[in-house]
Amino acid sequence: MPKASEVKKGTAIDFNNRVLVVKDIVRSVPQGRAGGSLYRMRLYDVVTGAKVDETFKDSDMLTLADLTRREVMLSYVDGDEYVFMDNEDYTPYNLNKDAIAEEIQFVNEETQGVHVIVIDGAPVGLDLPSSVELVVEETDPSIKGASASARSKPAKLSTGLTISVPEHISTGDRIRINTVEHKFMGRAEK
Repeated sequence: MPKASEVKKGTAIDFNNRVLVVKDIVRSVPQGRAGGSLYRMRLYDVVTGAKVDETFKDSDMLTLADLTRREVMLSYVDGDEYVFMDNEDYTPYNLNKDAIAEEIQFVNEETQGVHVIVIDGAPVGLDLPSSVELVVEETDPSIKGASASARSKPAKLSTGLTISVPEHISTGDRIRINTVEHKFMGRAEK
């Protein structure tokens, strides 16, 4: 059983007889003599999809839910359903666009290292690798002689996500993006 301070995004916990997946964590340190941080967590019920906000003390013990992670690849999109195929046994996992709205911005058919989170046989979310490689679809023309540390410009990627990139990046470049911070990390290896 981890403490609230040890829980990370994407973790599934068993709380009030519900399985909840942690989508966001905000740490705060209240003023006053009673020390200790508070962790305000945005959670999603894996069964109903309902949003739940809870606040825990850093020392609160949380129970991890029984879940498995399966490595998958995006297979195809069917309306609002994204179908992922298990890399080992080819089991299809359907996830609704709303349940994975943030994560799907980083995923296309070539993305490696994506895991589907499965609880009681049902897919409930995606676990992304720390970085992904995507192609720049649209950005202002690159500026010759621009240094890597110069000003940045917006770039629209193949998944529709827009991030800031250095001026020397041009349309068609394959780049690495940090999936946690939504930041440019560099050009991808050829």
